[in-house]
Amino acid sequence: MAKKRTGSQKASSGLNQASLSQQRPPAEVLFADELAALASATADEPKPPGWRMSPRAVLSFVLGDAQQGKPPKFVGRRAFLERCIVSLATNRGLMLIGEPGTAKSYLSELLTAAISGDSTLTIQGSAGTTEDNIRYSWNYALLVAEGPCENSLVPAPLYLGMTHGKLVRFEEITRCALEIQDVLLSVLSDRVMAIPELPEQNRSLYAQSGFNVIATANTRDRGVNEMSAALKRRFNFETVHPIADIAEEMHLVQRETNRNLDRSQVPVTIDQDLTELLVTTFRELRQGKTIDGQGIDPPTTVLSTAEAVGTAYAAGVHAYYYADGQIEPTHLVRHLVGSVLKDNPDDLKKVRHYFDHVIKKRKQGRWKEFYDARDELT
Repeated sequence: MAKKRTGSQKASSGLNQASLSQQRPPAEVLFADELAALASATADEPKPPGWRMSPRAVLSFVLGDAQQGKPPKFVGRRAFLERCIVSLATNRGLMLIGEPGTAKSYLSELLTAAISGDSTLTIQGSAGTTEDNIRYSWNYALLVAEGPCENSLVPAPLYLGMTHGKLVRFEEITRCALEIQDVLLSVLSDRVMAIPELPEQNRSLYAQSGFNVIATANTRDRGVNEMSAALKRRFNFETVHPIADIAEEMHLVQRETNRNLDRSQVPVTIDQDLTELLVTTFRELRQGKTIDGQGIDPPTTVLSTAEAVGTAYAAGVHAYYYADGQIEPTHLVRHLVGSVLKDNPDDLKKVRHYFDHVIKKRKQGRWKEFYDARDELT
């Protein structure tokens, strides 16, 4: 049964006062106290030039520390995370690829928060992304008044990252046109950006220590704007896989859902029984088979861990404002529709079939309540 959260539970949620008014505070704000303590405790450890903390400390921040009661912020293999962190200390960028919803963006945010103390130098890739969004643009009023100079230049994330020696995040890079992607070529190979409009002595911006690029790309976008071979050579590619262990996924979904509810000042939590219903359903539909190996027809929508958190979060908000503050299986089913029905109307039929042929047979726990709520699948 869902429970209302006490004052002590709110105090232990990890939110500091500066982040309470922000809908979605960046990792360096959300975990400011932890980052500061970790940087201080590991100050004597070796670290690459320009980094705020050592690679060991970065790993500890991302993976958590059970002895100190710090849960993992990202669920993944230690060897995979070590490779990611080491890549950022080399002369190559880091490319995170994987299915949508596997927390690629969140991992890049955690890494930049720990290494640079700033995860906001972000380029959002899209069909409309231009060089100005990546490198720099101009304040045209100042440009007319003073001509091309540093005062009239408006720096974009790549310019700022190179200037201050910080990591830059490039989200959904393959959604950009090929010629826009290749803006990174000289920056990643020579660590220099040409600014031909400026006077000769200022025409080259050289990257400071600590600068590098973390890019992300969805495997479902493969072929949209395939990266050039030259650009691929300048990145180390790492694949972010879905969480393999169901217990770890349940723990993450429950923790992140309750954190989101707390951040929204909704005094409701989702308990383990309801989390099990949701996570099991998402995993089975995602994998196209049940826990006991029975094959099912999976929907075309990616039912990721992030989507599971969003569904549980919506169920909690719904229970608080429209019910008695207790999350019920009905709330989960009602908001499952928004996660499944994205593009293909047939996906809803597949979920109904799953309820009628898989969930109907489950009598233990709260599965019967979950099945009885199937009329919400409309």
